[in-house]
Amino acid sequence: MSSPQPPTEPTDPAGHAGHAHAGHEAPSGHSHSHSHGPAAPVSKHLRKVIAAVLIPFATAVFVGLVVLWPGGAPGHERTGVGFDRQTQQGKVVSLARVDCKSVNASQVPSTGDTSTPTGREAQAAETGECKKATIEVGTGPDKGRTFVEIVQPGAPRQLADGQEVVVAYAPDAPRDLQYSVIDINRKFPMAVLAGIFAVAVILVGRMRGLFALIALVISFGVLTLFILPAILQGSNPLVVAIVGASAIMLIGLYMCHGLTARTSVAVLGTLVSLLLIGLLGSVFIDWAFLSGNTDDNTGLIHGLYPDIDMSGLLLAGVIIGSLGVLDDVTVTQTSAVWELHHADPSMGPRGLYRAAIRIGRDHIASVVNTLVLAYAGAALPLLLLFSIANSSMGAVANSELVAAEIVRTLVGSIGLVASVPVTTVLAALVVSADRPGAPAAGPGRGGRGRRRKR
Repeated sequence: MSSPQPPTEPTDPAGHAGHAHAGHEAPSGHSHSHSHGPAAPVSKHLRKVIAAVLIPFATAVFVGLVVLWPGGAPGHERTGVGFDRQTQQGKVVSLARVDCKSVNASQVPSTGDTSTPTGREAQAAETGECKKATIEVGTGPDKGRTFVEIVQPGAPRQLADGQEVVVAYAPDAPRDLQYSVIDINRKFPMAVLAGIFAVAVILVGRMRGLFALIALVISFGVLTLFILPAILQGSNPLVVAIVGASAIMLIGLYMCHGLTARTSVAVLGTLVSLLLIGLLGSVFIDWAFLSGNTDDNTGLIHGLYPDIDMSGLLLAGVIIGSLGVLDDVTVTQTSAVWELHHADPSMGPRGLYRAAIRIGRDHIASVVNTLVLAYAGAALPLLLLFSIANSSMGAVANSELVAAEIVRTLVGSIGLVASVPVTTVLAALVVSADRPGAPAAGPGRGGRGRRRKR
């Protein structure tokens, strides 16, 4: 990974050089698309200051990647529980309707009491019509082998003729029970949706959109090839998350927004905010005694890899989850300061800060609301369960499952709020201190504006 060093002339990831003329003023309004004009070239001294901060940081990230690189996830003996199962692809080759009683579908004898879910399910299994699906295994050593799956009328997952499915394989079970359907194969519709997303991004964003997609692929690669295996290998989750998130930040920001001073300031603002999130997250996760082991999935992870620090894993998730929104806020604020300065070069750092912070307040209000609603939407089934149980808000918030999400949301939101003034101050100081091409002690501008070489 190359060290970030702002060049003399700004580079655009799209490969196009922008031009500006004297007397032309950029609009001072804020655009959330981050589609901004060419940044003014920065002075040699300022480039050295920014490089002196970012080059050691990028070097440390690179060294961290090399030292912590896992070389793949460690192997283990499969338990056959949850996601830790051998799976193959299959297809429903025939489907017949049969009486549930004739195939002994009822697992619980019906007591006649239909006031409980168990009683209603048992009665439906005894008197209803079931589906007898013949499944053909499509992959693996038993390719072509068929087995029968009985689908009860009240089952949440119903099968259709010709449907692609995912089947679990249990080699130690009796032959007739080795295969079972565990899910539907959704790869094709998900691939189509991903293709539509990629086309939409490229059509609207053009070359910037293409570079954003490349950065997204790289980010996913860092997550799956470095962060997850390194945590499974026993490395400290917090250290791994910081190194991985920093690598994603450097690659994503510079690839999408160019190797410029403007992007470098956004990187610095994001870094400061991530450090604040890490500090607050560590304090409050420990203070609230959050173990990070809250559901079946985390319990399975802890059972398979007992040496993993689950609370550290929770903190790592807070840092990585906040990174994407932080990038958006810091790039927006930096762009706002640069455009304000371009519109009125006479504006000092204090004036730039005051003007840009008004943009930041509007932005942060919407972003925090978005973050909270995103977590609430993800936890909606859980919130419904608490609502059904008539639990008080205090009892709901006190449960570890919800408390972990509250800490995650609030810590991330505090980091987002802090990123606005921090990035705005840095950007205002940098752009005001930059005077490329200006005389050392020049007089007032008079009636003519200062020409800037682009």
